[in-house]
Amino acid sequence: MQCREILSRLIGFDTTSHKPNMALMSYVQGMLEGAGVAVTLIPDAGGGKANLYATVGPVGGGVMLSGHTDVVPVEGQDWTHPAFALTEAGGRLYGRGTADMKGFVAAALAAVLGAARRPLKVPLHLALSYDEEIGCMGVRSLIDMLEAAPVRPRFCIVGEPTGTQVATGHKGKVALRATCVGREGHSALAPMALNALHLAADFVGVVRGLQAEVAATGLRDGDYDVPYSTLHVGKLNGGVQVNIVPNLAVVDFEIRSLAGEDTEGLIDRLRVAAEAICAPLRGEFPEAAIRVERLWDYPGLGTAADAGVVNFVKGLTGANGTMKVAFGTEGGLFAARLGIPTVICGPGSMAQGHKPDEYVSLEQMERCEAMLAALVAACEVGF
Repeated sequence: MQCREILSRLIGFDTTSHKPNMALMSYVQGMLEGAGVAVTLIPDAGGGKANLYATVGPVGGGVMLSGHTDVVPVEGQDWTHPAFALTEAGGRLYGRGTADMKGFVAAALAAVLGAARRPLKVPLHLALSYDEEIGCMGVRSLIDMLEAAPVRPRFCIVGEPTGTQVATGHKGKVALRATCVGREGHSALAPMALNALHLAADFVGVVRGLQAEVAATGLRDGDYDVPYSTLHVGKLNGGVQVNIVPNLAVVDFEIRSLAGEDTEGLIDRLRVAAEAICAPLRGEFPEAAIRVERLWDYPGLGTAADAGVVNFVKGLTGANGTMKVAFGTEGGLFAARLGIPTVICGPGSMAQGHKPDEYVSLEQMERCEAMLAALVAACEVGF
């Protein structure tokens, strides 16, 4: 089956992260098992979502191709092409997930189907996950399975969009929440209450101040577009209506950290600063608090530029150099938890991801297919 046909089917499944992906996984499972490929589904507790792991060829080692099946929402975006139908126009393939990252998944599936007809000396594996877009949450049960396996893949290629360049690293991420507690009151008597949104605003100022310090004096890595660790506030909720002083506000924020960054030290500093905001208020408002908690995290990826996996994938693509990417991937988990040397290399650009009229170019898909054809050939002769 051709890559284009597979991609059209994949785009047709609305696998936005808050929705099930089982229909897509059933399609993939049926296609692979019909070609004689061994497939394992790993469903979630509710049975609506699953990871998939497939292997073709002999037992032991080999290369794992990794991709996620979920996509981000389209609500509120102004699309001129159907979001969940593949459209070709002007040398581009449009649809939600074409770049991030069903384009790679389609090419990987086509490669595995082709590999099933060839006498491989080295196995080829395919790992497809869910809920990557909400913190690489779904893949963890697949990693648990591989952690218990007697043999693991030798290398991993995560097919997130890099313009089919070889990326060796990305920052780690921790998502956090600051819950700000004040005292409610009538807005006409606002000075007699404690506005939780004001506490939140003070805390956001602390986050911004620490970000400025990190940017000016912290660790740096010039391989990234933003060469320092970042602190970013993404969401602030609080209040009921304008004439009520709110007693609760919630700030959701993140830290994206370079390798070697003392992330725990940054969090500790934020907690100390939060206490410094509230301590002077407790004489009048003993309930005053800003509680900082971790929500979830994933590790960064930092594969050495001269690692075997880097040279191997550079050989498949014909690339000379390497890069690092600003966005996170599941690659950090594969490397940190399983010890599998990992790179990121896939078609398209994240500049097109998460936007209306998301697309991947035909030229990028052709380059990806050529890379994977070279990989199958390498698995056939052995390496």
